[in-house]
Amino acid sequence: MLARLLPLLFGLGAGLVIWHFSAWRTLKALSARSVPLADARLLALCDRLAAALGVQSVPMRIYEEPAVNGLAAPDGQIFLTRGFYERYRSGAVTAEELTSVIAHELGHVALGHARRRMIDFSAQNAMRAVLVALLSRFVPGLGAWLADLISGLLAARLSRQDEYEADAYAAALLTKAGLGTEPQRRLFAKLDALAGSGRGPAWLMSHPAPRERIAAIERLTAGWPPGPAPTVAEPD
Repeated sequence: MLARLLPLLFGLGAGLVIWHFSAWRTLKALSARSVPLADARLLALCDRLAAALGVQSVPMRIYEEPAVNGLAAPDGQIFLTRGFYERYRSGAVTAEELTSVIAHELGHVALGHARRRMIDFSAQNAMRAVLVALLSRFVPGLGAWLADLISGLLAARLSRQDEYEADAYAAALLTKAGLGTEPQRRLFAKLDALAGSGRGPAWLMSHPAPRERIAAIERLTAGWPPGPAPTVAEPD
């Protein structure tokens, strides 16, 4: 019995080691390739988010990466890629729309997504290591392929749920900060054009389709009664 469990235990241990190493490497790369945000307009809007949360400030950095993306580190730092920031500088994205991205990333921190998964691919690497060790015993030759497929599907499903939850958090935070959800919905409407890349099947994507995210926000806000702004949790 113990002999049968050893490969699984080894796989779990290897997965944890890979997870921690990948997370450490990711955080190190983010810090090394980023600079503090120095845009006065965006910083003023970040101060409004901080005031709505009851914190002193939102730690913002620009990550030197041409892709259009936002990232949240488990320690609460929020990163906007250089590509996203340049879209704002060119006028393709407004300051309020970019602030909705920051609010979304704050949601990942406050809801524990950033800490739990330590950036998506870190968790995926660990999950894959465990699955390879387990599946290779039962389906030799196909274990690695099946592990890639299963870990990709599971990670995509978890990530899509996280995105909806962070969207809802951002909607509440933006409303409390006096910005409302219109910037958030406008950004989603132009997200595909900003990213400039095609989309695969929805069930394999880590992010829901923009139209589905807009519809979810509209359903959420339609159920809010008039009066005080929604309550939002402070990021850890």
